Amino acid sequence: MNNYFSSEFYKKMKDVNSVNELIKEFEDIIVKESNLIKDESIVALKHIATGKYLSSFENLHYRTGSKFQLIFAGSPAVPDPNSLWKIKFGKELATYNNTSIKLQHIKSSNKFLGIYYGGYKGYYGYYKSPSNNYTEVSCNSTNHISNSSKYWNDNWKFNDSKLESRQGYLKSNDIINISVKKLYDDRGDYTPNGPVEFLRSHDIKFTIGNDTFQEVVCHNERLGGNDEWCIELIKQHIWTIDTK
Repeated sequence: MNNYFSSEFYKKMKDVNSVNELIKEFEDIIVKESNLIKDESIVALKHIATGKYLSSFENLHYRTGSKFQLIFAGSPAVPDPNSLWKIKFGKELATYNNTSIKLQHIKSSNKFLGIYYGGYKGYYGYYKSPSNNYTEVSCNSTNHISNSSKYWNDNWKFNDSKLESRQGYLKSNDIINISVKKLYDDRGDYTPNGPVEFLRSHDIKFTIGNDTFQEVVCHNERLGGNDEWCIELIKQHIWTIDTK
């Protein structure tokens, strides 16, 4: 029995007056718990506006910017293996407005969703996306970055797309905004209170060879429909009281 179930069952027991009520409360908790996003569960993130899923291809890299493994919105209708992610946050459940998450790409070797600050031909800053001036989003591991890994940021936050102050636990089919903080300024100085940018996709495409991809970026503009993602639980991680 995990911590969430134990806590909820104990709270519900206070108002139970019959066996039938006990059974109903038990069943309700089971249903609610089955939809919760737990640490290290497998999820997919569907872009609401286009119906496509956040995806990556192992060892297929951008031709511009960081030249790290690319991120795109693909696989319409249903998620495929390239659009599956393991969500990590170091505790049993993720609470709104209070949890930093990491998204590890299932089909890649220990690679995570992130943004990168680097230098190229005298320019230093966060790399730009292939088709516009937004921040590039890529998939990588600090083990694959030759210079200091401190410039790689794969810590994301999430909040309800309609109610910023929402409380409670993240669950399957929630519609969320996903954000990341830029931790370095244009001079390379560390800025812990740097600007926050949000994950977005849109109908803008870029090509690599003969293949075309729907772009995924980060931005600091006004939020809208292109910034909404539905988190879908694919496989829930089994937690016990002794886990972690």
